[in-house]
Amino acid sequence: MRVATYNVNGVNGRLPVLLRWLTECEPDIVVLQELKAPQEKFPEAAIRDLGYDAIWHGQKSWNGVAMLSRVGEIHETRRGLPDDPDASQSRYIEAAVNGILIGGLYLPNGNPRPGPKFDYKLRWFERLIEHAAGLLGSGLPVMLAGDFNVMPTERDVYKPERWLDDALFAPEVRDLFFRLTGQGWTDALRNIHPDETIYTFWDYFRNAYARDAGLRIDHLLLSPSLAGRLADAQVDRHVRGWEKSSDHAPVWVKLSDRPKRRPPTKRSTKAPAAVASSDP
Repeated sequence: MRVATYNVNGVNGRLPVLLRWLTECEPDIVVLQELKAPQEKFPEAAIRDLGYDAIWHGQKSWNGVAMLSRVGEIHETRRGLPDDPDASQSRYIEAAVNGILIGGLYLPNGNPRPGPKFDYKLRWFERLIEHAAGLLGSGLPVMLAGDFNVMPTERDVYKPERWLDDALFAPEVRDLFFRLTGQGWTDALRNIHPDETIYTFWDYFRNAYARDAGLRIDHLLLSPSLAGRLADAQVDRHVRGWEKSSDHAPVWVKLSDRPKRRPPTKRSTKAPAAVASSDP
């Protein structure tokens, strides 16, 4: 089973790109972010024509998350985090699909830093960590997938020295990411590619995609039972090069039907020394 996350950066404006990718790559379950569409404007018919059921949590002009499935019904369990610091923002949707529980999320950007937007990002992240602990405690196979708007290490950002003051690379935000993974979550993409420079986002400016000047901010985190089924994790980076594509590329994991004999090695949840030394 292949589960993907994709920040579409406008589901209606980039619908041809989304439909082309769904047709070409045939992911089984997809979580989407940045729909930028109110609830009534989600392109449900076009997506269902490709064989996908869908649930979505829309918002006019901003944010918005959705979940698609072609492998069974989507049983929604939650939209919005418990005690969300701003429930008017559509940033989280959660559902059981084909035997796993998936939380699809769009974590706040947080810029400019310092300021109210950064403070909101930290509060939202804290609420996510608290909710994630409860999900792990359930013992269910769970995945957290989406645009986390955080580069965990220097390897996850082109020229990290230029990002030291940015909310996506702030020490407080990276610390929160490692607090989250420290609960027992496996960073799937980094688990499969422990030493590679691999990105999921390339800005539209300064020819970033052609220069491979990217960021890794889209993540799929697996609970221990799902980590034992991890067979592969990749970025469909070629999609970023399509005409009128999102500035993100789809990211996906492949899960085997049964746990592997030896689950993936759990990587350290502490930030590497190189990261610590880069903090301002």
